[in-house]
Amino acid sequence: MTRVYLGVGTNIDRQRHAVAAVTELKKLDANLQVSTVYQCPASGFEGAEFFNFVVGLEVSLELDQLRQHLRNLEVQYGRPLDAEKNKDRTLDIDILLFGEEVCTDKPQLPRSDIFKFNFVLQPLKELCPELVIPTDGRTVHSFGSRLLNPSAEMQTSRLYQSTLSD
Repeated sequence: MTRVYLGVGTNIDRQRHAVAAVTELKKLDANLQVSTVYQCPASGFEGAEFFNFVVGLEVSLELDQLRQHLRNLEVQYGRPLDAEKNKDRTLDIDILLFGEEVCTDKPQLPRSDIFKFNFVLQPLKELCPELVIPTDGRTVHSFGSRLLNPSAEMQTSRLYQSTLSD
């Protein structure tokens, strides 16, 4: 089993797609962890606000199998196969960390978004603050002051969080 952390985002029919993501991911690990859900402005384009959160789970899949499984989920819930990077999306699930795996190719691991975006780092810190980032040697918690945009506007969505925890 491999410990995996996934970043999940949605800005189209947010509640439905976020709940669907958690429901589908529970099929891989019924004991998964779900961070607080953050409501954040779109990053890199003009669009509706996102729900962003991180899920931690144990998987028996290989990296390529997990990657394909997540892509299939995105497509199943309405994301086009040829989706552009900075566009509205029904569901976006990114592998942030896959055990101790390090990749410079696709998927890049650890995913560079951890070091760039508060909407990725903050929920990851909730789930695993003392986790040491592979190749870096520092804990997830230690990156708080090193973000490129630490003041990005984020609001928790507590009402929504209770829906995910059920």
